[in-house]
Parts: sequence; structure tokens; C-alpha cells
Amino acid sequence: MLVLSRQKDESIMIGDEVEITIVDVRGDKVRLGITAPKSIPVHRREIYDAIQREKAQKDGEVDAGGNNHGPADKAEDSIRKKSDKSERAQQK
Repeated sequence: MLVLSRQKDESIMIGDEVEITIVDVRGDKVRLGITAPKSIPVHRREIYDAIQREKAQKDGEVDAGGNNHGPADKAEDSIRKKSDKSERAQQK
């Protein structure tokens, strides 16, 4: 793990396309701004973990014909919508 020190309004780059900027520091909370292409998913860890659990559950619900059987798809869509809404709100 690379550990870096940054102050407010300073950034780090990941490759040529992802920039992480320190937006604010308040006590033990750090607000990050992340600029990345839409093709690169960006999630808080707990959202990422939930999506992975839902994918694993969905993979277990595919029958021999390759058909999904619903609940995992709906849950994953719900998690993604909440995540996208939260991440868009944080970008403002």
C-alpha cells in the first residue's frame, strides 16, 4: 500500500485518467473528490462489497438455460441507484 500525505486542495493521480483531490478535512473526516472516466466504476468500499455480494448471489440463481431469477437483480439495481445518487450528490 502506498501511503501519501496531502493537504486540502492537493491531488494524486492514478494513471492518466483518475484524479483524487482532498476537498475538505474536518476532524477525523476527509472529503475526497474523484475525477474518473464513466467507464471506471467508483464506489465507497461498503457499496462495492454489497455489489459483489449481490453478484455472487445472482450467479447462484442462474439456471441451466442462463436465466436469472430476479431478487438479486433488483437488489443490485437498488444498490447501484442509491450509490450513483449518493456519489452525484457528493460531487456537487
